[in-house]
Amino acid sequence: MMEISTTLILAGLIMVLLFLVSLKTSKKYNLPPGPTGFPLIGNLPQLDKHKPFKSILKLSETYGSVMTIYLGWQRVVFLVGSETVKEAIVDQPDDFSGRMPLPFVYKATRGYGLGISNGERWRQLRRFTLSTLRDFGMGRKRMEEWIQEESHHLVARMATYKGKSFDPSNMLSCTVSNVICCMVFGERFSYDDKQFVRLLNILTEILKFGSSPLGQIYNIFPWLLEYLPGHQQTVFAMLEEVRAFIKVKIQEHKNTLDSTSPRDYIDCFLIRMNQEKDNPSTEFHYENLLSTVMNLFLAGTETTSSTIRYALSVLIKYPELQAKIQKEIDTVIGQQHCPKMEDRKSLPYTDAAIHEVQRFLDIVPFGLPRYALHDISFKGFTIPKNTVIIPMLHSVLKDKCQWEAPFSYNPQHFLDQNGNFKKNPAFMPFSAGKRSCVGESLARMELFIFLVALLQHFTFSCSGGPDSISLMPAYSSFANVPRRYELLATPR
Repeated sequence: MMEISTTLILAGLIMVLLFLVSLKTSKKYNLPPGPTGFPLIGNLPQLDKHKPFKSILKLSETYGSVMTIYLGWQRVVFLVGSETVKEAIVDQPDDFSGRMPLPFVYKATRGYGLGISNGERWRQLRRFTLSTLRDFGMGRKRMEEWIQEESHHLVARMATYKGKSFDPSNMLSCTVSNVICCMVFGERFSYDDKQFVRLLNILTEILKFGSSPLGQIYNIFPWLLEYLPGHQQTVFAMLEEVRAFIKVKIQEHKNTLDSTSPRDYIDCFLIRMNQEKDNPSTEFHYENLLSTVMNLFLAGTETTSSTIRYALSVLIKYPELQAKIQKEIDTVIGQQHCPKMEDRKSLPYTDAAIHEVQRFLDIVPFGLPRYALHDISFKGFTIPKNTVIIPMLHSVLKDKCQWEAPFSYNPQHFLDQNGNFKKNPAFMPFSAGKRSCVGESLARMELFIFLVALLQHFTFSCSGGPDSISLMPAYSSFANVPRRYELLATPR
């Protein structure tokens, strides 16, 4: 116990020293303005722990669209508003392509994999991952067919409830995860597979933890929470379960690998590992494989399934919206035709409604933190090397200059005066630039096909009526996590 106390005291002193050094650095550089912070805790007392992004927006009214905030000892530059965010990540993509080694993600991946890597590792893994996923159909006809097949499983599963109330969360997670599992593991799992359901519940818990006040504290003071008891220790154990599952799958692939006929992402990576086994500087090694598969499994499951779950709550909340979408679907493609992506251009209102779900949910309000890999000149300021940079996607998706009613759900945001679908450059739920989501085309395809298929076969409601549905997230921080609820899926 004495050793732990001594370690904590030393860590605290180091943090104070780092904070003082950062203040000295701020005088050396022309840093963006921001509120004065306190030693060790920085500006944390000025932030709402339940909805910190709202506090950031409020501060930006005083300090501008580029401002410096201290989260604990860590200096963070926030970019606020669609114009400023675009100017950074789209117009200066090389400067803003660094990724912060977010402590919780680092804990999960040991610092390996695609998610938080930089430099040559990131370039090689991103190029390989994009090309491999495309080879296995991402954004193409083959992937569309996999999603269509999975939509049949989803509709059939939902039909078993025969109009009885149920929570769709696990079902939707299984459906979405099975698509990425086909690409990564070469197999889909049954909705009744207990280990698979357990893993999906873990992914949900991981996202929930990352969006909770405790998760925020861990990312700011990881050195402290590593030693303390609490829920974070349970989550760490859950991360190990996911890693153990992936290790088993990799070993199974090693045992049955045919280098002339790769079945999925893992096979392709193993083949590349064998090809570069004599290269001492290769990025194609076991730890990068394990962590990248973990990245894909988590990112390819939870965000899209949460978005679909939120979309169903919107349909229940606004039954007239649901009826209008169903009328368009019935008129254009009917109830028996399996939806495909080419139908989207003929269903402008449906397409607009789905885009508006993504905008309004704003699932990752902070975006994933960027990192200054070198000193950056931006808008007359200097962002020093090793500064965390957060492009506020919330401030883009809810920008009053870009959206007529930013804080209301309104599909008209994506429709012109003739009812045709229109794009908006401020629509960037997948971020933009060199660090945009690698699974964007997959997620777009899943959202459209799954939601259209569900609306072809069911009308959604809940026992408490539309007024009982809240569109406010259950948790708001790193992610906006939609509330869980029970719905009625009445066959049409």
